[in-house]
Amino acid sequence: MNIYGINVSTKNVPELDPTFAPLHVFNREFLKTAKKPISIAVERSGGLVSVFDTFIHGTPEMADADNYYADRMVKMLLWARGGYKVTICGDENVYNYMKKTYSPEGARAFDFDFMQQVYEKPFEVCYVADLKDKPAANEKSKAIGKHLDGCRIGFDAGGSDRKVSAVVDGEAIYSEETVWLPKVNPDPDYHFDGIVESMRMAASKMPRVDAIGVSSAGIYIDNRTMVASLFLKVPKDQFEAKVKDIYLRAAKAISEDVGHEVPIEVVNDGDVTALAGAMNLNDVDVLGVAMGTSEAVGYVDKDGNITGWLNELAFAPVDAQPEAMEDEWSGDIGCGVKYFSQDGVIKLAKPAGIELDENATPAEKLKAVQELMEKDDPRAVKVYESIGVYLGHTLAYYADFYEIRHCLLLGRVMSGKGGDLILKVAKDVLADEYPSIQMNAQTPDEKMKRVGQSVAAASLPEIK
Repeated sequence: MNIYGINVSTKNVPELDPTFAPLHVFNREFLKTAKKPISIAVERSGGLVSVFDTFIHGTPEMADADNYYADRMVKMLLWARGGYKVTICGDENVYNYMKKTYSPEGARAFDFDFMQQVYEKPFEVCYVADLKDKPAANEKSKAIGKHLDGCRIGFDAGGSDRKVSAVVDGEAIYSEETVWLPKVNPDPDYHFDGIVESMRMAASKMPRVDAIGVSSAGIYIDNRTMVASLFLKVPKDQFEAKVKDIYLRAAKAISEDVGHEVPIEVVNDGDVTALAGAMNLNDVDVLGVAMGTSEAVGYVDKDGNITGWLNELAFAPVDAQPEAMEDEWSGDIGCGVKYFSQDGVIKLAKPAGIELDENATPAEKLKAVQELMEKDDPRAVKVYESIGVYLGHTLAYYADFYEIRHCLLLGRVMSGKGGDLILKVAKDVLADEYPSIQMNAQTPDEKMKRVGQSVAAASLPEIK
């Protein structure tokens, strides 16, 4: 496939999506002929800066390819690292294109608005002409979790259920799962009452409460909710008044119950998954990828720390084909959410010849395909094989931005025979097309599946 003058071809092609063009391969082929150095710097909270050094062509005939490459790279860096300030260094034409694209009227208006909301600062695109004047990289990871002493509450807030564990000296002595519907409820008191109810239940099983750790879908900065799909239906004024500090208020309620201040730490559920994996494997450089309602990603670095990066790879591009499926929320195409979630399974069911009930929920549609897979239905086999091909190529792409020794794959899409097949095919693609990339891709063991997330969540705060 020719994309902006760049030929993209692979040995391993998803049978049900033959025009899939791995962004990693596009970038690789693009860089073979790109010789003009540029740098992209992305700044986030606390003066932390990620800098990515790369190349473009810098010629009029390759301007479209250069702009496309830069756009996808900026998008990836924003959703992987996070940031409100993008600095293009070394090429004014690319800067002008990015400034127009990442603006209230541009193609990436969604990203522009989203990052402003997360970081509570105006989004801007800046220019530095001379590469020697580019912003200096300033990365700082945070040692968090792995504290197993004392009596702790571990709370895990998901889109369909909430889990809580009472953890005493690293052992979960009690766990409970409660069905709830946070994404469709506009009343923030519904969420608050559910959170506190679960925490109180765990507290009642221990002689005292020393700390509370929370794993929650969404973006959290200083234990405050910046963006989270769990509170999707809550009106904006109520979000500001009751959701931003919802976990801090819950900790206050528990503190009042027990008669002393209880420390709390709130971390994105993807990062807690990666932390749980690192604790389980007793190793570092762990990327956790959960494929369920969406794609949730977390990362633990070489020091065993959480990086403070955004890691919202559901909205990072993975497919360079111009006709890739659009994500309804962000309005962009080719993003991870349409490949590594229940949406990916549903998308591929049609070309596989599987008729799904149009009135069924996405979760019910996923279940229908899973049931076919358990019976070794050849149509379902093709669905999961195709996702495995997607994943193999995409893990190679993620390895450009993360040091990965272990990739932990979990979530509803990875359950049963379908998950086993995805893993096998992804490993085969990595070995076949990217032999230089050495990573151990695996699914969690039963203990981690059962209590790993809540124990890791419970371990987040340090007891002082």
